[in-house]
Amino acid sequence: MSKEVIADMSAHMDKTIESLRREYQKVRTGRASTGILEEIRIDYYGTPSPLSAVATLAVPEPRTITLQPWETKMIPVIEKAIMNANLGMTPANDGKLIRLNLPPLTEERRKETVKQLKKFAEDAKVAIRNIRRDAIDHLKKLEKDKKISEDELKRSEKEVQDVTDKHVHRVEEVFLHKEKEVMEV
Repeated sequence: MSKEVIADMSAHMDKTIESLRREYQKVRTGRASTGILEEIRIDYYGTPSPLSAVATLAVPEPRTITLQPWETKMIPVIEKAIMNANLGMTPANDGKLIRLNLPPLTEERRKETVKQLKKFAEDAKVAIRNIRRDAIDHLKKLEKDKKISEDELKRSEKEVQDVTDKHVHRVEEVFLHKEKEVMEV
């Protein structure tokens, strides 16, 4: 019974870390990444569609993203959507391909970005602690309902804390890796 609670808790914590990684992909670093374009939607024949659904996205060079629309008439629509997204990049096209050149980040911008990353990491840690609290509450309810013993409750609470510590440590590792990437010149 308690093993199921802990497994469920661990799965929720894993999802929190994956969510943090997805959030970090959207953050602009010194390197080009198609992740920063994920939130942009294009009006494709009346349907809001992600860029990846109307064009092939690639990163041919460390500071360049290319978009090759499947229909050349979509180029102006894509360019307008990129400009409206305020990414700090100006699209350039040659009639078939759109290029986005990432300007290098200033030291001040890098520090602001790290602050933003730290906030995302703290939010993930809070979410993990909330998941821990819910799991412990669930275990206490099981003990109250006489479905697990008091000794098993104590062992399970220790295991819950161990799993929580591992996940908090993983959040910290993800943050440090991304921080290093951002601060790299």
